[in-house]
Amino acid sequence: MTKSNDSRNRVTKRMRWIARIWSLPIIVYALIMFCGYTWSWVTTGVADPHETGDSTFIEALPPIFMFVSVLGLGIAWRWERLGGVITIIFQIAALLFILIQSPITYDFPRSAVPYLMSMIVTIPGILFLVCWRRSRTKGNP
Repeated sequence: MTKSNDSRNRVTKRMRWIARIWSLPIIVYALIMFCGYTWSWVTTGVADPHETGDSTFIEALPPIFMFVSVLGLGIAWRWERLGGVITIIFQIAALLFILIQSPITYDFPRSAVPYLMSMIVTIPGILFLVCWRRSRTKGNP
């Protein structure tokens, strides 16, 4: 019985570290992007100087949801359940907005990038939730 629990704990620990290692470059990249846009906004008054036209608030929601999802990954380092739920919920919301704005079939190679990025951010969130669930049911085989 203890041998199966030990292997279960090792698998959970490995999954947790896979989720953390996977989420670390995502968090660092998001922080670099956030700092860059903030610096540009502070110095020039415009967050994106290369923007070619007026964009609506609806068009800005998917990147905002993506950033909140990345914040969820950071929260998941300490609170796996809360961070995983935040990540998954905001990724689903971002996917819905992306699907409404530009369906997958519209300009396929270019429109597939947001969906792939969403998968890259969602997988560690799912892993954090699985680790939380597995560590919560330690005593049950």
